[in-house]
Amino acid sequence: MHTRRALSCMILTCGVVAASMATLRAEDWPQFRGPARDGMSRETGLLRQWPPGGPKVLWTVPVGQGYAGAAIVGGRVYHNDYDEKKNEWGVYARSLADGKEIWHFKEFRVIRPNHAITRTVPAVDGRYVFSLDPKLGLHCLDAKTGKQLWARDLVADYKTIIPPWYNGQNPLLEQDRIVIATGGDAIMVALDKATGKEIWRTANPRKLVLTHASVMPAVLGGVKQYLYGTLNGPLGVSAADGTLLWEYPRKFNVAVAPSPLAVDAQRVFMTASFDAGSVMVRVQPDSGRFRVESVFDMKLNEWNSEVHTPIVYKGHMFAVGKKRRGLFTCLTLDGKEVWTSDGKAAFDLGSFLLADGMFFVLEGKTGMLRLVEASTTGYKELASAQVLSGPDVWGPMALSDGKLIVRDLTRMVALDVRGR
Repeated sequence: MHTRRALSCMILTCGVVAASMATLRAEDWPQFRGPARDGMSRETGLLRQWPPGGPKVLWTVPVGQGYAGAAIVGGRVYHNDYDEKKNEWGVYARSLADGKEIWHFKEFRVIRPNHAITRTVPAVDGRYVFSLDPKLGLHCLDAKTGKQLWARDLVADYKTIIPPWYNGQNPLLEQDRIVIATGGDAIMVALDKATGKEIWRTANPRKLVLTHASVMPAVLGGVKQYLYGTLNGPLGVSAADGTLLWEYPRKFNVAVAPSPLAVDAQRVFMTASFDAGSVMVRVQPDSGRFRVESVFDMKLNEWNSEVHTPIVYKGHMFAVGKKRRGLFTCLTLDGKEVWTSDGKAAFDLGSFLLADGMFFVLEGKTGMLRLVEASTTGYKELASAQVLSGPDVWGPMALSDGKLIVRDLTRMVALDVRGR
C-alpha cells in the first residue's frame, strides 16, 4: 500500500516537474522575427516586473557598427559582424550562457560605413548557418564549425543591384530550402540548403529592384506562397514552383524596410517610410488566378512604420510607427488607431518583440527597454530599464531560454528576463 502511494506520489511529482519544464522550455529563435517569422516567442514564465537595476546582464560583447541582430539555436547565438580595421565580414557563433566565442567565419570584404554597416540576421537550422552580407554575398556555413560549405554572389549570379545603405534582407529559412529576393534577373529564388542549387526562380521581366524588405511566408486562399515588398507594391510567389501569383501596383518611395505581412488568410499589409504610408490588400482565388483589391490605403499623415514589420496579435497590429515618429501603436485590422504611447514614451525607430503576453520595446535613441502589456485596450507599461546607451538602437531583438539579446551600434548584450 505504502509502495503504491509512494509510486503514485512519485509519478505525480514527475508529472508536475515535466509540466513545469514544458512551460519553461527554451524555444529557439532561428531567424529574423523568430521561429514563425512573426515577431513572437512562445516562451512563458518571464518576469513581469524587473529589479531596480533592470534585468540581470549576463554578458556583453563589442560589435562593429550596425544593426545586425542575432539568431539563437541550441544554446548558441549566431550573428553577423564587420571588422573595419581588417576589412573583414564575419559570422560568429557564441555561447548563449556566457557570450564566449565558439567559432568565427571571416572573409575579406571592403565595406564602407553608410548609415553603419551590418543589418541582417543569419538563418540557422542547427546544421547550416545562412548569412547574407551587405554587398549581397550569400554564405552557407557549417553550424558546428563555421566552415563555409557553399557561397553565392547575387550581384554576379542575378545582376542584382545593391540597395541604398546596403543589403537589409534576411534569408527565409524553410524545411528544405532558403528563399531570398534578388531583383535583377529574378524577383525571388529558392535554393537547396545543402548545395545552394536553385530549386526555382521567379521571372522578373519588369526588372523590379531589390529592397530592404525580407521574404515572408503566407497561406492565402489556401495556397502557400512567399510575400515580398517592392517599390512597386506587394506581390506573392508560389511556394511550389516560384510562379508569380499576384501583384498589387502601389508606389513606395526610395526604400522599403518593413516586410509585407499576411494578417489573416486573405489580407496583406505593407508599410514603409519616405512619405509612402501603408496599404492593406485582399488576395482571393478567382478562376485559377488571384484577384487583388485594396481594403484601405493610408497616407503618411495617417500611419506608417519606417523600419520594423508590425506584429499581429489578438486581431490587432502593433508597431512603432507614426502619425508622429516613434509612437508604439495598436491598430485594428481595419487600420483604425486604438491607442498609442503618446505622452508616455517615444521609441524613434526602436525594435519590439512579443513574448508571454508582453511587448519588449526598445527606445531607438536612448537604449531604454520598456516592458508593455500586450493589451488591445490601452498602453500599460509594466517595467523599464536602461540596457543600452544608443544612439540608433534599431537592431531586432532575439529571445531564447529566458535570455533576451539586444544591441546598439557597438555592443551586444544578453539579459535574463526570466529571473532564475
